[in-house]
Amino acid sequence: MSKVLEKILPEQIKNEFPGHKFSAYAFLIITIITVARSLAHMFLPDGGAESIATIDLSVGGADVIVSIFAQWGLSQLLMAGFYLVIFFRYKSLIPLMYIIIIAEYVGRIGMGLLKPLETMGTAPGGIGSLLVIPLAIILFIFSIQEPNQE
Repeated sequence: MSKVLEKILPEQIKNEFPGHKFSAYAFLIITIITVARSLAHMFLPDGGAESIATIDLSVGGADVIVSIFAQWGLSQLLMAGFYLVIFFRYKSLIPLMYIIIIAEYVGRIGMGLLKPLETMGTAPGGIGSLLVIPLAIILFIFSIQEPNQE
């Protein structure tokens, strides 16, 4: 197995992180943001659909939209819980998690292109997705590089 692949899929999963430490702490920040975002979707009265994502809820079926946002929030919270387990117990999997984050955000953009939403404005998630992808790629690269031991 190549050295890079071994860092992505280690034979033994450990709580050791050989990459640049700031990429591990950035992963924790992404996790905290994911928790906050999920709780907003779960507990805001509109699930964040109108107040954050600028989706017009004056249409028929708005309660379905709110319900889907809340369910999406639960999915995000479960993923954030998994991220927390990785950060606190299995740090050697952080490079793999960056690949999953990249795939998720690329998928979000792809789904948005396949099934576009009409919104009243620009949602932060739309802009955030465009920013997270290059940031996660950079953090992934730093997560598989060993810092210089001088």
